[in-house]
Amino acid sequence: MALGATMYVFTVELADSDRGIYETLEIRAAQHPSEAPDYLWTRVLAYCLEYCEGISFSKGLGDRDEPTLYARDLTGALTMWVEIGTPSPERVHQASKAAPRVVIYCHKDAELLASKLREGNIHRAEAVELYVLDRAFLQALVKLLDRRVTLSLTVADRHLYCSIGNDSVDCQLQRLPLTPP
Repeated sequence: MALGATMYVFTVELADSDRGIYETLEIRAAQHPSEAPDYLWTRVLAYCLEYCEGISFSKGLGDRDEPTLYARDLTGALTMWVEIGTPSPERVHQASKAAPRVVIYCHKDAELLASKLREGNIHRAEAVELYVLDRAFLQALVKLLDRRVTLSLTVADRHLYCSIGNDSVDCQLQRLPLTPP
């Protein structure tokens, strides 16, 4: 018998001063049995950092035709494609042709990913945004993961400040270019 997904509920007090977004979000995220907790946290943080009208999670992990997160406008047109982890150059190329904005949030070896993507033939590579979440930051959040999590997330100058209960962690969100300087 196959293991089912585990549902997590995140209540997020989001204060993103970089984008002028101040919202309370309730995010329901299903964790696939093969999904690591740091990947789950990266998905949830990406949702918060990219929060906009029409944002949604895809149907499931590993769907070759859908992004991990996406946004559509009122006409149904894809406006944003968000990948988590280490997508292949072919996947990023596909994303860049499908959506005007492509964002990647990496939770592992971002320099290796950036190098791999730079070698690929990616449509509009200069416009693709690659962000790195600090491993220590994610590991601290993994220790605080519960089926129901209430957190405060403040974003100022791309610095993340996260509070869960009495615990606080922070990190600088770093952007890596996909084209040579």
